[in-house]
Amino acid sequence: MRHATITLLMLLFVGILPGQSKLVPHHARTDFLMASSGAMKFGLYGYDNPAILSSLHQPDVMFAFSDARGTWSDFNNWGLYVAVPQFGFGMQHYKVGNFGVSDYRISTGFGSRSGAFGLAYGWSAGETKRFNRASVLTGGALIRPNAMVSLGLTSTTLLRDEGSELVADLAVRPTGTELLTIFGDYAILDHQSLKDGRWSVGAVLEPMAGIRITGRYFDTKAMTIGFQFSFGRGSVASQAHYDADRNHAYNSYAIRLGAYDRNLLRKRFQKEKMYVSMNLRGPVSYQKFAWFDNSNKLTDIIEAIDAAEADPAVGGIVINTSDVRTDREKLWEIREKLKSFQSSGKKAIIFIDRPGIDVYHFASVADKVVLDPTGMVMLEGYLMGRTYLKGTLAKLGIGYDEWRFFKYKSAVESFSRESMSEADREQRQKLVDEYYAQAKKDIVEARNISAEKFDDLVNKSMIFLPDEALAAGLVDTLGRWDTAKEIVDALTKDKKNLVSAAAVERMQLPKDDRWGERPQIAVIYALGVCAMDEGINARSLVRDVDAAVKNKNVKAIVLRVDSPGGDAMASDYIAEALKRAKGKKPVIVSQGYVAASGGYWLSMYADTIVGAPMTITGSIGVIGGWMYDAGVKEKLGMSTDLVKRGDHADLGFGFTLPLINTGIPDRNLNPDEREKMEHAIRSMYKSFVEKVASGRDMKFEDVEPHAQGRVWSGTDGKKLGLVDELGGLETAIHIAKQRAGIPVDDEVTIVELPKKGLFDFSMFMPRLFGFEVKRAKNDLLQQIELRLRHNGQPMPLMPLDDYDLTWER
Repeated sequence: MRHATITLLMLLFVGILPGQSKLVPHHARTDFLMASSGAMKFGLYGYDNPAILSSLHQPDVMFAFSDARGTWSDFNNWGLYVAVPQFGFGMQHYKVGNFGVSDYRISTGFGSRSGAFGLAYGWSAGETKRFNRASVLTGGALIRPNAMVSLGLTSTTLLRDEGSELVADLAVRPTGTELLTIFGDYAILDHQSLKDGRWSVGAVLEPMAGIRITGRYFDTKAMTIGFQFSFGRGSVASQAHYDADRNHAYNSYAIRLGAYDRNLLRKRFQKEKMYVSMNLRGPVSYQKFAWFDNSNKLTDIIEAIDAAEADPAVGGIVINTSDVRTDREKLWEIREKLKSFQSSGKKAIIFIDRPGIDVYHFASVADKVVLDPTGMVMLEGYLMGRTYLKGTLAKLGIGYDEWRFFKYKSAVESFSRESMSEADREQRQKLVDEYYAQAKKDIVEARNISAEKFDDLVNKSMIFLPDEALAAGLVDTLGRWDTAKEIVDALTKDKKNLVSAAAVERMQLPKDDRWGERPQIAVIYALGVCAMDEGINARSLVRDVDAAVKNKNVKAIVLRVDSPGGDAMASDYIAEALKRAKGKKPVIVSQGYVAASGGYWLSMYADTIVGAPMTITGSIGVIGGWMYDAGVKEKLGMSTDLVKRGDHADLGFGFTLPLINTGIPDRNLNPDEREKMEHAIRSMYKSFVEKVASGRDMKFEDVEPHAQGRVWSGTDGKKLGLVDELGGLETAIHIAKQRAGIPVDDEVTIVELPKKGLFDFSMFMPRLFGFEVKRAKNDLLQQIELRLRHNGQPMPLMPLDDYDLTWER
């Protein structure tokens, strides 16, 4: 409806004026077209219908000419069309005898795959009076509601004289692909009756990529037969024109250079000649700012590997891991994608310089691992530890009362203890063992070494200098990233072209391969601490979830969770929104590195939960604690006083702690108050377990033994029924497609929410001696500030020392 309204307004703006026309009729001025404007490629780049410029993906130039008025070398009739996405310029030159005229047009088109509009201004130079030329304004619309139908409308009006023309063209793709396109168009001048309008019908056949055969029949009984051959960034075309008596009249030709087009040459003559170069230096994030953001998006990396796998010209991938900054779960996802890439017979080469066990685990998947000549490999194993602040708080004069009623819920024991509780030690050791076992399994398999040798490498050697790494079979050769081309050539014993991911065929294909919008899948990110107005920003995130549910173009929702929990209200806002969405659209949860406690609360109502072996999940439980003045006020020389009405009115009253501008209560809870708080925590826990049981279609008694605040790996989570499938974000998207009824081979458009801003405002924060002024991760003040902001609040939260609050996500 919106597109139809735009079209109507545009036509009213351009107008159809009565009177004698000086316009060159549509079929005469578009003689170089091989099909109707919207039926094949980009028409004449806005010279015919300016709206089509919205579908141009890269700069392009086409030169067309004919022998209609002499031989082809006379160039009596030619056209030049130059365009970039959204903007085009075209000129056509006609010469009859000693007289000639040139027609020019500038055009612009904007819109989407499903609907676009455009405007063009045209003028002429040369013998304009002899050829009866005048300036014109053209409005155009292109409507493609689905993969099978394209409707184009243009209205051209003389600016200084009376006269206009309306053109409509319709194209249909019976298979929804470029294999066969059937088209027709109709043009009528303002002074003509409907029966006098001009029309043509025809078809475009593309039996093989980039080879197009066209046929077109006109109401005058004239016809054309054309052939176009594409070789990637260029193409040649020829078209034979026949008169009403079927006699050959003349030929027209076209040469195009610039925008990439599908073609056969890539498969036949460039097979596996390219290696895709990927530099993972810096953070691997979920989303990027539009400007000034050099991070590597996880979905971009996965998509680039997938596209490289499908490109016959790509023989392998070469990856630099120097200074890669990310968590082990994301590394596992990329590693798994590389395994899929290798299963197609293609190679992976990975450069490392000073990897620890996480990065080496990732790199070990490569067919060839290349170590910097001055680097080293460290297989230090896995560890989880905590810093305990009980003694520190006591020295400061701050008391802490831990409200822990469930065995494994250890989120705040670092404030109340001096060492690890046995329950926390048990669950952490299990996670560490899982990480070690996964890395051991993968590295042993990839490097073809024994399990015993791996244990010895970790426990007896640990650090490997370059020659030692070679001797141990951990790497295949030595080399540096800046000589990647030479090393790839040496390892493959062939000359390879190193290209960026942007050069992979899928990244360059024209938008005409599919009309209309692709089915959309919303990927919604719930990242950071569960809070209403920070972290996951539940207050605004719930609007994104609701919008995705209401959007008819969105066929499924994938929620990516990377959160240690926090505020139960924030978690429940999102969980309830997903619960409302169930039955309307598939809802799939993809769990990142941490999706525990409140992060699991976010997940529990999904149709399918996908977690990775490296995911920390579960932690179904609630905990609380109370920080209070135990002498710090007096040490600082401060005092407080109050009046009250109500026995518990003074419970949270206290003084404001300098530096963090957060209040510390004057007193601890009395026994009656603590009993009430215990009741609240136990009630919230019971509700949490009930919700999980409902969401997972399990019984309370089946969930509760695996709750008690215990964290689990993704692998154990699957065994316990807390996770449905092992995999990453790509796995979740594939499941979403399947549940939405989208064919597995069909491409979809990923809509990421919430929208990332233009740039990171923190880049403008002050710097001291060239270094950003930032507090260290999880430092004492940050921990105390966070606890005080949620002092006394029961929270589904896992230990924050296992979760990086400042990591770029």
